[in-house]
Amino acid sequence: MRLYLSLGTNLGDKEQNLRRALELIEQRVGQVKACSTFIATEPWGFRSDNSFLNAACRVETSLTPLQVLEETQAIEREMGRTQKSSKGIYHDRLIDIDLLMAFDADGRPIEVDSPRLKLPHPLMQERDFVMRPLREIL
Repeated sequence: MRLYLSLGTNLGDKEQNLRRALELIEQRVGQVKACSTFIATEPWGFRSDNSFLNAACRVETSLTPLQVLEETQAIEREMGRTQKSSKGIYHDRLIDIDLLMAFDADGRPIEVDSPRLKLPHPLMQERDFVMRPLREIL
């Protein structure tokens, strides 16, 4: 499966946070085949004095989308993320990893519509901080 992820951080050493997340994705999810440049952005959906550093990556994996979700959430927790955003309430975070879209081995889009995961990501086109790095690697 070919999978696209969005990464963001607005606390601590932001560049190091993204690099560490990419290392852990490579170890636990699959081979990172492409990564965008890191871009600085303003917070979206909440006020914060901390700007973000965002990126997108393309990963080849044998895991299912739900297995990838489990692994990326474990990476977030391991890196120090203590709370997830929910119901439109967002917080500062050391790392955020979102699954954006996935394609099977034949290049067909994989759609998921479950309470835990929706693919393609329903808000990605509304978020410039997601689309700018994603366009770079598509």
